[in-house]
Amino acid sequence: MPTKPTSAITALEEAHKIAFAPFVFQATVSLKKLGVLTCIFEHRRKGGLTIEELSELLSVSTYGLGVLLEIAESAQIVSKPKDKYSLTKTGYFLNFDETVNVNLNFTNDVCYEGLYHLNDAIKNGKPEGLQVFGDWDTIYEGLSQLEPETQKSWFEFDHHYSDGIFKEALDYVFRNNPKSIFDVGCNTGKFTLHCLHKNPEVILTLFDLPGQLNKALQAVEVAGFKNRVSGQPINWLKPNPKMQGAPDSIWMSQFLDCFSESEIVTILSTCVKVMSSDTELIIVETFTDRQKFEKAKFALEATSLYFTAMANGTSKMYPAKVFKKLIERAGLMVSEDHPLGDYHTLLVCKKRE
Repeated sequence: MPTKPTSAITALEEAHKIAFAPFVFQATVSLKKLGVLTCIFEHRRKGGLTIEELSELLSVSTYGLGVLLEIAESAQIVSKPKDKYSLTKTGYFLNFDETVNVNLNFTNDVCYEGLYHLNDAIKNGKPEGLQVFGDWDTIYEGLSQLEPETQKSWFEFDHHYSDGIFKEALDYVFRNNPKSIFDVGCNTGKFTLHCLHKNPEVILTLFDLPGQLNKALQAVEVAGFKNRVSGQPINWLKPNPKMQGAPDSIWMSQFLDCFSESEIVTILSTCVKVMSSDTELIIVETFTDRQKFEKAKFALEATSLYFTAMANGTSKMYPAKVFKKLIERAGLMVSEDHPLGDYHTLLVCKKRE
């Protein structure tokens, strides 16, 4: 169906919204932190609250509330029938929807300040925005050293888009009863713990940067599974990375999108060296060309800018068609291709003989 042409006045309005988008975003963050949106919602049955009532309840000046609520009304976050503020549906989702809040906190706490350096990151091929946090080549090197609030928002964003598919993914991982699994990019060890709880005999080897690997191993030890787990620290950006062992299965969830195309080929090629003809390499990703909803694709493309400005300067969220070409270049073939949950795809890869 042809797209209806946008009128000039509508296009101009949208351009102005983009020009002032950071103002609306930070006003929203402030309204949430001050408890304004929650307070308005809690008084919805009395038809909302006046600015004077809000000021008294929250101990915030009418001036401060005024500048925030005026732009929030223009952005259709709140409405003001009869001088009483109420939440719109957009305002409700901004305040109470879990996915929206995970995205908003990640944007504000992890990305916002560093995105100012996006242009330099594009020109230099480096995560120039990372300088707001520390002197590292990638955010992953400094992840365990970030301020608690920043770290919390990063992990909540990462886990929100992975934890929900673990249960479904485990059915694929264990259908052939693997005895040994490599968890590559183990992060905090959540998937490893799922595997250990599901199967009392499986042995796992974890691979990650030293800081992350130590956290994962600590979590495993606390859970009482130390005897079935070992770790191999690895930096995939160093020359000639190596893995030791002979796994039945290799697991990578939302890991390879943290690397450039050439780096992905290097990682997969390294895995091929420890694979037999029976080994399954399982990749789980959120591909931009596999999304049912336009806003999901939009969120992934925004996340690509995080990779550019903050994470490493070279990676992004990829379409599946690009990933499949990289898999082939590494000496693998995709033997199975499954949708997983609302956003993910699970690819089962085998060594190409």
